[in-house]
Amino acid sequence: MTTQTVAVPGTSIHVIVDGAAKAPPVVLLHAGIADSRAWEAMSQRLVEGGYRVVRYDRRGFGRTFTDDVEFSNRADLIAVLDALGIGKAVLIGNSQGGQIAFDAAIEYPDRVAAVVGVAAGLSGFDGGATDAEIELFERMDALDERLEAAGAAGDADARQQIIDLDVAFWVDGPGQPSDRVASSIRDLVRVMDAVHYAPGRVQGQAIPLRPPAAERLADLRQPVIAVAGALDASEVAATARHLGATAPDATAVVWPDVAHMIGLDVPERLADLVLDFLAPLPRWS
Repeated sequence: MTTQTVAVPGTSIHVIVDGAAKAPPVVLLHAGIADSRAWEAMSQRLVEGGYRVVRYDRRGFGRTFTDDVEFSNRADLIAVLDALGIGKAVLIGNSQGGQIAFDAAIEYPDRVAAVVGVAAGLSGFDGGATDAEIELFERMDALDERLEAAGAAGDADARQQIIDLDVAFWVDGPGQPSDRVASSIRDLVRVMDAVHYAPGRVQGQAIPLRPPAAERLADLRQPVIAVAGALDASEVAATARHLGATAPDATAVVWPDVAHMIGLDVPERLADLVLDFLAPLPRWS
């Protein structure tokens, strides 16, 4: 394993690389409540499968800080590929990382060999939500506003409440018991999420893809597999099924026993699915 930083306007991105330099590259993009540590459980499995695995902390997450500047998550991804001498990569993205993966595949089609969406978002698509989910999202938004208003002074109570909600909703799954997943997983997500909400932590101003991916799925021509869990928010499985029905070369897989953080919940099962998906593809570099 090697680590390095990649300079982009306003920050330097913390990057971790595993595997042989000449192996086909796979880039892992983390969720909005996590950082690159969320992929440790399955990275080695992909390396053992013959791939070069790249993961990094996006702006404002983990070990990547940022100035308060406008930026493109897609351009940051391409900067990481360029710095590592990678012409084309497979993108595997969880949640917000999945949205970035789909956006990048549309904006930079020659740089993306395939996409695996893992409980992935899709920019511009609304998969719906239950009344209970909407109520919880509104509570999260209100706590976010409290944290933003507090600024560098911090609001410890709001911070703790939103971390608790994040873990209960995105790790356990809406309405699921707190012992559904191992306590080590819940503890890791708490640590990663707490950094994201640290007082004064700057996130930067992400520039969205325009038009959004949901309006451009005909341009998403790479092989795609969209994995979701039935224990997740209702919109996530709806997004996976929409991709499977609409994108030119996409398949949806919905597992009945997982929620949002699938790479932590069932890393070996997810890695096996990815390896089976990638095996027949023409090699890339």
